[in-house]
Amino acid sequence: MIVKEEFLSKLRRYFALNLYEVKIWTALISRGISTAGELSDIANVPRSRCYDVLETLEKKGFVVMKLGKPIKYIAIPPTEVIERVKKNIEQDSKKRITRLDDLKDTEIIDELNSLHSQGVELVEPSELSASLKGRHNLYNHLELTIRGAENTVTIMTTAQGLIRKVEGLKPVIEQVKKRGVIVRVAAPITKENLAAAKDLSEVAEVRHAKTNARFVVVDKKEMVFMVLDDMKVHPTYDVGIWINTPFFASALEELFELAWNDMEPFEKVKLN
Repeated sequence: MIVKEEFLSKLRRYFALNLYEVKIWTALISRGISTAGELSDIANVPRSRCYDVLETLEKKGFVVMKLGKPIKYIAIPPTEVIERVKKNIEQDSKKRITRLDDLKDTEIIDELNSLHSQGVELVEPSELSASLKGRHNLYNHLELTIRGAENTVTIMTTAQGLIRKVEGLKPVIEQVKKRGVIVRVAAPITKENLAAAKDLSEVAEVRHAKTNARFVVVDKKEMVFMVLDDMKVHPTYDVGIWINTPFFASALEELFELAWNDMEPFEKVKLN
């Protein structure tokens, strides 16, 4: 059996199989039904390993063992395998999520938080900064930063950025609002993002900004600002900077306050 290495590599990634597993599986698919010895020869896998591999594939739902002697194995249709793999992934994910949720109520998380607090106390404020690469990482950190807000969250974004904020940050903004945190969002309001502005106004005050900027300030202490134009950079290459600096964050908040007073509520913006 001749199967291209590139094809085997793709199967390994999609189905989370090791090299022997993917070789035995494709060999069996090509035959439909076969013995371990035959599969060993076809797939060029040591016979001493073939039985272990088939047992593993059987547990994962890729093959079934035929009754009778000699022992033979039958290939499950690939479309059915996909459904079984999806089901296994879903079950495994639920178990992991449950374990992580249970971890919140254990002494382990208390010890980890204690270690983190002690570590942060030893760090100079100037060292509490980081570069965030990729929009996915950016929004993960924005969510983390906003979740820790106690008093205020200030967001300045672009027209497209406003739409992304609804998709990626509205749930966490809603959480902090319930705790009494004041959330303000400024962005250019257009026909394209008007619905997003209305959606976000349910959990924050939204006003029309005439300029483009991309930053978030939390409690006048922490800030995340993006250094690239979101219309000219691919999301994978977007870059942000996180800084824990009350001096700079407070100054930027004061400048925002001056501009905020001159901004119109998004409902009053006249769109051409």
